[in-house]
Amino acid sequence: MPTVFVISADWTLRTTVRAELLHAGVEALGMESADDAARLITRGTAPSAVVTDAAAVNATSASRAALGNLARHLPVIVVASRPGIAGEPDAPLERAAAVLYRPVRVGDIVARVQQLLAGQAA
Repeated sequence: MPTVFVISADWTLRTTVRAELLHAGVEALGMESADDAARLITRGTAPSAVVTDAAAVNATSASRAALGNLARHLPVIVVASRPGIAGEPDAPLERAAAVLYRPVRVGDIVARVQQLLAGQAA
């Protein structure tokens, strides 16, 4: 069964996406940071895909490097703010499989994950 890591310091994004993925029959693990994901990977839990927000991508250069490395091997979906909206624009991950801009429905995130996982199975 595929496992999706949902990485976000925003607990509402993390928990709602995780809950909807679980409801759709996809194993999902929620975590606050790329460091948390790295610890799980080190312990042998390998994701099939990652959903993350741009804040987690841009938290540190190490986070960006770790997520960039993951994106070379599996689909990474980044949820980002649109450029030009209050403050600095989120910089999406260069190798991201998809960048979904806020406002985005949780159902759209889940549908994109399912589409990417189906592509892996083919």
